Amino acid sequence: MIQQNEELLEPHLDKLGASNKQVFGHPAALFVLFFTEMWERFSYYGMRALLTVFLITEITKGGWGWSNADAMSLYGWYTGLVYATPVLGGIIADKLTGFKKAILIGALLMTLGHASMALEGFEKNFFYIGLGLMILGNGMFKPNISSMVGQLYPDKSSKKDAGYTIFYMGINAGAFLGSLLCGYLGEKIGWHYGFGLAGVFMFFGMLQFYFGQKIFGVIGDKPKTKEELAAVKKDETEEVLPKNVVKDRLFVVAVLMIASIFFFLAFEQAGGSLSIFAKDFTQRVLEGSAATSFKWIDAILTIFPIVVVTYVLLSLSKKIFNDYPLTILFTLISFASIAVLGLWKVQREFTSLETEVTVSWFQILNAFFIVMFASAISKVWERVWNPSGPIKFALGLFLVGFSFVVVAYGAMDIPAGAAAGAVRVSMIWLILAYFFQTMGELCLSPVGLSYVSKLSPKKLLGLIFGFWFLASAISNKIAGVMGGMIDKISAEYSLSTFFLIIAIMPMAVALILVLMNPILKKKMHGIN
Repeated sequence: MIQQNEELLEPHLDKLGASNKQVFGHPAALFVLFFTEMWERFSYYGMRALLTVFLITEITKGGWGWSNADAMSLYGWYTGLVYATPVLGGIIADKLTGFKKAILIGALLMTLGHASMALEGFEKNFFYIGLGLMILGNGMFKPNISSMVGQLYPDKSSKKDAGYTIFYMGINAGAFLGSLLCGYLGEKIGWHYGFGLAGVFMFFGMLQFYFGQKIFGVIGDKPKTKEELAAVKKDETEEVLPKNVVKDRLFVVAVLMIASIFFFLAFEQAGGSLSIFAKDFTQRVLEGSAATSFKWIDAILTIFPIVVVTYVLLSLSKKIFNDYPLTILFTLISFASIAVLGLWKVQREFTSLETEVTVSWFQILNAFFIVMFASAISKVWERVWNPSGPIKFALGLFLVGFSFVVVAYGAMDIPAGAAAGAVRVSMIWLILAYFFQTMGELCLSPVGLSYVSKLSPKKLLGLIFGFWFLASAISNKIAGVMGGMIDKISAEYSLSTFFLIIAIMPMAVALILVLMNPILKKKMHGIN
């Protein structure tokens, strides 16, 4: 059966007029989306790594000197709106522009947003204008590129989940490099340099997608008029499903979306309360052998992912360079720039007299672990053990909850009401927490994208992807509200208590999903 499903891929691509060339057993077009999304995530996570730290850093150090609560409030509103606007972006793409044009509009708006934020040193309002442009641009970009990934595969292809996991590796390669380089430039050199760098690579991502559009065939084109739809209706081979099947599958999508809220309200503490924990209560100034070890580890973490993703790029270029030279050229230029920046950063750290780990450095760990383990998890789903979607979600929820149990344990020695910097604990607790969060994310997030694609009616795909991100918007806003309580709860009880409260919620939902699994599997009507 698996072999039969795999054989459906090439005819499916031919029918859509898309390139049937393959890289690592997947459509070459997947990797064009991979790099486009990678640069978008570079820009988003590069800025996110800096946002809270910039707001709470003292004015004398170039920050805005905000309180933790005020910074978390803005962080919650920003990240919430970033994930709410895809609802509108999905509708606009479905009804008016098509996916391709929506992605390009979104990329342009985000490029302008980063440019505006880089000017915050001249006028504070540029910072807020930039955030607004980022929010609008992300709304046009985010749901539509995810929709295009799903359309590269037949619905019952055994490679679809694996394709989304590879795409997710691209997301996190960008998140890794963005957090690493934008965070480093922002904290060590100047905040506006970090914000500006994020926009440069968003611009590169837009160019490489623009010049590679034809590789997708009709996927993502402007929606057909009613007359055109009527003319091709006879040729449509999409399965017509009974209303009860559609209703049941949408019920499953809704349950998974609600479950994802509880995952992300914990997961999104990375840019909020965990960043505050890293800044105020984690030992980041290293000396002696610890400093030397960190410099080598940081160098490997900087260079290795660049090498891995460059290998993916070279594999893609062998297949499509003759047909899409400008797409490959702009991506090569961007990677050459990244390599130079990475080597400069490593050289600067090795020659520095003091070794201080940046707050944003911890946010690279999630992305690094995904780049390391995404392929392995993908192979587990393909060849070893492929449980139902609800069970994968339950695993993800349990692991993200457990990551906060780890942080709570590490924070046990910090007394209630401790002032920032009064007690600092080992970095190992944050490193372990990000590892477990990553394993949880690999179980839930790429699988969630895949199930939304497989269970949703094609005519509503962009809209339902929009609602998937709306669930993330709700969780991001809740994450901001909860993160803003860190000072109050840690003063009255302890920092450990604060993190345990966050841990309990996703773990409880994981248990509920396990109990609901038989019902949800039945309502999927053969989709697994």
